[in-house]
This record gives sequence, structure tokens and C-alpha cells, in this order.
Amino acid sequence: MRAIAEELGAYAEQFEGAWSVEIGPSGPILAMMCPSRRHEGTVRRICVQLDEQLRATHPGYICASGPEIEHPALGRMRLPGAVVIPEAVLDEEGIAVDASQVLVVVEVVSPSNPTNEHIEKLAAYPAMGIAHYLVVDPGTGTIEVHSDPCKGRYVRKDSYIYGDSVPFGPWTVETSAFRRYGKAGN
Repeated sequence: MRAIAEELGAYAEQFEGAWSVEIGPSGPILAMMCPSRRHEGTVRRICVQLDEQLRATHPGYICASGPEIEHPALGRMRLPGAVVIPEAVLDEEGIAVDASQVLVVVEVVSPSNPTNEHIEKLAAYPAMGIAHYLVVDPGTGTIEVHSDPCKGRYVRKDSYIYGDSVPFGPWTVETSAFRRYGKAGN
């Protein structure tokens, strides 16, 4: 699957726009990426908050947006909004970070495909063994914290709304500065 995904990625470089290749249960997926400014602003706010807390809870770890994560044994690869990983991983060779090194995955729901984060990725991340999955939805102003992966699914789900202090693992994300899609000034 990895070889096919790499071929698709090379093929997509011929197209206009930004494209991503992920490997789901059905195989490689090629998708056009068009994150909005509010999407990226939310990811940035979360990364800044987690980076500050990680210095105390997990020295040497960072919250990074951009790296793909892969679980070779499952044949899965995903491109999350952000991940908490050892900073040293970003200096290694290769394309994707091994899922076993990921403490947290953060996804900000896309306005064009909200089911991706709530269904496909909600199934992928616990199967990959990722302990914490934070889903932020600027369309609805809601946040879900998924944790305790067991037998390919998360056992625990806690729901919050924008404005809440959202605890997950040993961290807390303040959401009062998060902005919703389509809401001027909010």
C-alpha cells in the first residue's frame, strides 16, 4: 500500500492545488487539501498551548502540524491536523512518523468533509494505538476528546463546547479564542 500511496503522491504533484495521500482500510486515498484560515488558526492555537504544557509533562515532545503518521503493520497512513511526537523524530529520514511514537492526534474538522474526522479517522487512530484523539469542529463549535483505545476503538468520549477548558490526558486546551466557520468575529 505504501508504494501505491507514494506513486499517487508523485502523480498528484502534476495537479494544481495541494493534495494529500492517506491509506485507509480500503487502500490509498488521494484528496485535495483546502484548509481554511480558521482551520489553520485553530490548529496553531492548540499547538501553542500543548507545546507550553509538554515542556513540563513530556520534555522533548512537541505538537507539530504536518507530519503524516503510519502504522505499517495495519497498512494505514493518515495526515492529521497536528500530532504530539518526540521532536527528534522530525530529524529522521523518511516521510511518515511511526504511529507508536504519537501521543496525541488533533483534528480540526474540515468544512468540506466533516465525516472524515468523525468516522474514518475515528476508526483509524485507535486501531493505530494512539492514546488520545482531540476533534475540534468549528462548524458546530464542539470538541470531542477520545481516549482509552481498546480493540480498535476508543472506549471513552468526552464532549465540550467552544469556551470550555478541555482536559485530555495531562493537558488542558482553552477554547475561548477558537473561531467558528461562517461566524463573523467569532
